[in-house]
Amino acid sequence: MSLLFTPKNLGTLEIPNRLVRSATAERMADDSGQPRAMMLDLYRQLTKGGVGLIITGHMFVHPSGKAHPEMAGIYSDKLVPKLKELTDAVHEESGLVAVQINHGGMYVDENSVPEPIAPFSYQDDPDKQAAREMSIEDIHTLIDAFGQAARRAKEAEFDAVQIHSAHGYLISQFLSPVVNQRADEWGGDLPGRTRFLKEVTYAVRKQVGDEYPVFIKLGMQDGVEGGLNLEESLEIVKMLENADIDGIEISSGFKHSSIRKGIRKETDEAYFLPIAKYLRPHTSLPLMLVGGMRSKKVMEKILFDGDADFISMCRPLINDPEFPNKLRLGLKDKSGCISSNNCWAENKDEGIKCKCPID
Repeated sequence: MSLLFTPKNLGTLEIPNRLVRSATAERMADDSGQPRAMMLDLYRQLTKGGVGLIITGHMFVHPSGKAHPEMAGIYSDKLVPKLKELTDAVHEESGLVAVQINHGGMYVDENSVPEPIAPFSYQDDPDKQAAREMSIEDIHTLIDAFGQAARRAKEAEFDAVQIHSAHGYLISQFLSPVVNQRADEWGGDLPGRTRFLKEVTYAVRKQVGDEYPVFIKLGMQDGVEGGLNLEESLEIVKMLENADIDGIEISSGFKHSSIRKGIRKETDEAYFLPIAKYLRPHTSLPLMLVGGMRSKKVMEKILFDGDADFISMCRPLINDPEFPNKLRLGLKDKSGCISSNNCWAENKDEGIKCKCPID
């Protein structure tokens, strides 16, 4: 049997195969952040398609962190019933679903958040309003917001929580020496810059208990001079192990693209694999590897070599939610996704969908 279709645990959660739907912003929620029917239908399709674990698109933990229109939310107890409908849709098909919790920081929808916030007053785009430096009160408010979001996730019967600490969003901003130039205990050196993440993980764990699976999407490398580097990220991983994190999905940080176009051959795939190879000897935590996964051969080699424990993907599952089943049954050995990145919604009520020719 292919290693792709063997079970593996993430903390206390046994996942039936190694294929994970990486968090993908669906843009299928209403203005209050409640999932709409089209989002439930998508999750049913993904579950029936055979993926071992679905990670939701990022959900905002506080109104100040809404990154874009039609983003799902987990910031209020009023949202729990609709979120429970989402988990029910997956569980009725015998699937598993984790929720990714996030705050956009300075990268928020200007129509939803009139005053963006960041660890330090920072203007990434000269055409947009500079982010306001967070006060100590803001920091503690958002640490608690992450914890309360995790509590709601458990109440809504999600199978796990993933903390989003990548792609330049708020936690990633705290970790980045470029963005986080605070002079107090929440910035400066690495212990200061990691304090927010550490406190968030403790707040989450306090709310969900010791046995509930909690993992993280970690941006391990910024794409700018003087940004977060792999040596510092290795120290962050050691800190996460001590904070009872159950696994790490490897990704990129501030200003480092997490998505590449034009993946046409096997050598273009698994573009974060060098990071996994760097990290693997230093941690026993389960690793999820995302980044251009297309071919069964490439995925199997990564698992066989022990460089990662799970294969995460998003665009191939937008192209074809049945892709895992087709891999398992030998009907396909490569995704039909041509990596043109035309999946994202351009209009309201559209949601993510493949607009490329489908193989």
